[in-house]
Amino acid sequence: MPCTLTSFRNLIFILGDQLSPTLSSLEGADPDRDVVLMCEVMEEASYVPHHKLKIALIFSAMRHFAEELKTRGFDVRYIRLDHPDNSGSFSGELKRAVTALSPECIVATEGSEWRVLEAMNAWQSDLGLPVDIRIDSRFLCSKVEFRKWSAGRRSLTMEYFYRDMRRRTGLLMNGTDPEGHRWNFDADNRQPAKPDLFRPKHKGFAPDALTKDVLVLVERIFPKNIGSTAGFSFAVTRSDAQSAADAFVRDFLPAFGETQDAMLSEEPFLNHALLSFYINIGLLDPLSLCKAAERAYLEGHAPIASVEGFIRQIIGWREYIRGIYWLTMPGYEMSNALDAHRPLPDFFWTGDTGMACLSTVITQTITHAYAHHIQRLMVVGNFSMLAGLDPHAVHQWYLAVYADAFEWVELPNVIGMSQFADGGLMSSKPYAASGAYIARMSNYCDGCRYDVAKKVGADACPLNALYWHFIDRNAAKLAKNHRLAQTYATWHRMDDGKKHEYRNSAEIFLDKLDRGAPV
Repeated sequence: MPCTLTSFRNLIFILGDQLSPTLSSLEGADPDRDVVLMCEVMEEASYVPHHKLKIALIFSAMRHFAEELKTRGFDVRYIRLDHPDNSGSFSGELKRAVTALSPECIVATEGSEWRVLEAMNAWQSDLGLPVDIRIDSRFLCSKVEFRKWSAGRRSLTMEYFYRDMRRRTGLLMNGTDPEGHRWNFDADNRQPAKPDLFRPKHKGFAPDALTKDVLVLVERIFPKNIGSTAGFSFAVTRSDAQSAADAFVRDFLPAFGETQDAMLSEEPFLNHALLSFYINIGLLDPLSLCKAAERAYLEGHAPIASVEGFIRQIIGWREYIRGIYWLTMPGYEMSNALDAHRPLPDFFWTGDTGMACLSTVITQTITHAYAHHIQRLMVVGNFSMLAGLDPHAVHQWYLAVYADAFEWVELPNVIGMSQFADGGLMSSKPYAASGAYIARMSNYCDGCRYDVAKKVGADACPLNALYWHFIDRNAAKLAKNHRLAQTYATWHRMDDGKKHEYRNSAEIFLDKLDRGAPV
């Protein structure tokens, strides 16, 4: 219910991923009349065992945003996690604030996650006050608009959605035609990378006093959570996040495209933006970033393949993924079309495995609370799907360990794209690969205890046998998929002895996984 302006103060509730001065709940706000409520609550900090760096980033950015609002004249009621009266939940803190302040109205921007918005929808009846829940205008495509776009379509292909977003925004458009006469330059962006001593270093930021207080808090209250705050270097203010964005466009965007699918053990970041953390909590505006990238192309600083690839990730994938999330929730999180139920191996929390690709990516995740999209999709995600890990457990792991992970963006990426657990709603085929893909796109296989050239046996790369085991055991569900026709034709042409070797090698590995034996 929209609130009418009165002489009484309105209570504006701002969440930890809504740290934007242009937030819809702040539109029309009057510092002389309205109070802002922000709170760190245990319910949000612990619904999965979040990485320490993730908790620290969000809490520190929240505290800095509260200070920013104070400089604009707002009265900010900020409740820290260790406040003795902290109720531990959004609804509990709202109720305490209403009791203390007696506002006429509550104003909020819609929560980005389904469970949060459900709680918001109950506030008006629970508190007996008008609650004005406004749409999140930071996204370019509203939930209603995406639902209209998806209605009646036989398949929800992201590429067609992306083209519509290009037309709507005018980004990389030459009249009604795409710049460069192509909508998508992805085929140009699949080159492996080589170590480069002269590659620029990504910008980091030393913790200030406010952040240092948060780091101490996180280590004290979440001692057993994954990771450490010792190397914290995230931007936690709008100006520092913008500085990181400027550095990306200047130093990394020109080579971003050609190496965006590559992986190097000694260079976890390569030319990636490392801006998703700041976009997802509201420190950076996605459309402004896209316009900055477009300017770099128009001014001759970056090639179109790099710029188009970057813009596609934001106005294409990011907006599309959010649309899928709200189109399918609730219930999507429990999708399990391939009937996979194997528990997560312990090494997902330690990186302690002889598979160099997994060990490298998981160890870097533990250190940085980050992995780029191909590491997430084609290393951890590929292994998880091939090994038949429970997709809901995989989803919860991704949500916990990555600093940029919020359910609206993480869940469809894992359930739909990575694990094919939605049966093909998002992806036309599973993203399944043997060890050959890892060898081609990375240097992880160099020095691995397993031999990627061997197909079966104790010393062979487990991904090789697991790939064919996955194809075999899911034949009833996948064999009619036209994009897998050649794969199944290859499987059917194999002699029975070779099939048996693949099955046996995979089952020996999976048995070790089930027993918790070292792999």
